[in-house]
Amino acid sequence: MIRKIVIILVVTLFTASCGSRKKAAEIEDAATAEVITRHYDNQADFKTLSSRMRLNYQDEERSQSVTVSFRMEKDETIWISAQLLGIPLAKALITRDRVSYFEKIGKTYFDGDYSLLSKWLGTPLDYDKLQNLLLGQAIYDLREDRYVLTESSRGYQLVPANGAADAIRKMFLLDPQNYKASAQQLNQDRENRNVTVTYPKYQRVSGRTLPEEIKIVANEGGRGTNIDISLRSVSFNENLNFPFEIPSGYDEIVID
Repeated sequence: MIRKIVIILVVTLFTASCGSRKKAAEIEDAATAEVITRHYDNQADFKTLSSRMRLNYQDEERSQSVTVSFRMEKDETIWISAQLLGIPLAKALITRDRVSYFEKIGKTYFDGDYSLLSKWLGTPLDYDKLQNLLLGQAIYDLREDRYVLTESSRGYQLVPANGAADAIRKMFLLDPQNYKASAQQLNQDRENRNVTVTYPKYQRVSGRTLPEEIKIVANEGGRGTNIDISLRSVSFNENLNFPFEIPSGYDEIVID
């Protein structure tokens, strides 16, 4: 299951249904810039983060819940260790240039760079987008493109001004109180792939605002997968290590 979760998280960076929008007047560029600036002004500043996660995974074939130890060195490393009833199941280590994981039940592993995953998924990947997703930041850097802002009771909605020409349709909804992401939607029509990420609840820890709940709904070729993430016992700036070693005798997962 952890392999599917890692893959879904990576795929999430590039897919999701855009849904319907309420009609609203277009806001001036100055207002758009102000909302985007507040979004980045309110991002959590830290060196390291550790947390206990509860992951609930459900697809058309099965449903499973696992407890996960989660550690992050911001901008450098994401480390995940999954357990079920106290029994180790899998580990994943994601750095700026590599994605590695192994699972004990199937005795399989993957160890490769982003170019291999990018070739498999047909779109470029990077570490920053995954980190942004987990921290409640816009997956794409909103400062690198021109966006159209509409305002409704749900918050501030941003869509690319050139969206019709973009291979990936994007929508970002920001909370009007903390300017963190309330929802992110990405859609690849040609690949029949879409993902919606929502953030039902945030938490304040040591003066920082972080997601407490993250919900991911991914669809590809008519098949759906749901992942619910709950973050608990969050702490910052502790001295962390990221132990990871692929056991001998495991079979490598080869991506053609």
